[in-house]
Amino acid sequence: MQRRTLLTSLAALAGSSIAPFARAQADYPNQVVRWIVPYPAGGGTDVLARTVAEAMRATLGQQVVIDNRPGASTNIGAQIVATARPDGYTIMSADNALLAFNEHLFGKLAFSPEKDFSYIGGISRFPLALVVNPGFEAQTLKDFIAYAKANPGKLNYASPGNGSPHHLAMEMFKARTGTFITHIPYRGAAPAMQDVMGGQVPCMFLDLAAGLPVIQSGKVRALAIGSAQRASQLPGVPTLAEAGVANSEVFAFQGILGPAGLPAPVVSRLNGDLNKALASAAVQKRMADFGMEALPGTPEQFRQFARSEALRWGPIIKATGIKLD
Repeated sequence: MQRRTLLTSLAALAGSSIAPFARAQADYPNQVVRWIVPYPAGGGTDVLARTVAEAMRATLGQQVVIDNRPGASTNIGAQIVATARPDGYTIMSADNALLAFNEHLFGKLAFSPEKDFSYIGGISRFPLALVVNPGFEAQTLKDFIAYAKANPGKLNYASPGNGSPHHLAMEMFKARTGTFITHIPYRGAAPAMQDVMGGQVPCMFLDLAAGLPVIQSGKVRALAIGSAQRASQLPGVPTLAEAGVANSEVFAFQGILGPAGLPAPVVSRLNGDLNKALASAAVQKRMADFGMEALPGTPEQFRQFARSEALRWGPIIKATGIKLD
């Protein structure tokens, strides 16, 4: 009798602890959702996150607040999310750096892209274009390569930071073309782009999410684009392959992660609202305006896409010898 009473009490206690958690999942979301962006405000990642967050507010029924936490090749923001409570109220933008590059760039990470995050879904991918200041003497990519070879070490390029897609795109370009161009890292795409426009640094790889308006306005000049086909918004700009640099497709991609252990109903809710946002007219127009390609789908599809990019970039990063620690 005593044993039966003890078991009954334990079962009741377990049920009382599980019930509030189950109700919290059923009521999700019932408070503000914090969206970590591991880059400064004003860059392509930030613009995209704010656009999608605005669309998601309508279906989630809660505010989605952007919290910019730049630094350490996205590792600062990633650490915040990896250690957050897995309740769906802390999510983040995740891109090539976190999901494809950092495991190859750092000897040791405080978290694993595979084990310490819940994959929620993809947002978009967008190609990078090699751009120069309008006053730079090279008019074509062929001219640019010839200038770089004739002036080894005298040409600088900007990037949003060490280990960014823009940084590694140029390093791959250098390896493919046999050129020596010095890296000048910035804290975000916006300040890097400003200095290329101002002529302080002559060139950079620039993602279309941030760069399309300044390319179209003539504030920078695009020599080539790192996509498989030409961008419809820039029909006069050749791809890198068309301009003679083969096997050099370079693009940035974005998706959403949460901490590991997010309950399946929460992941499903966030993924569904994300896909609704990507299908909305406002988000589709904004993406088209910035040369983006939407990446709707399931959490597993996004995870597989990210892992395929990690496998693609691993040998490239190893060949360049770049390390960030």
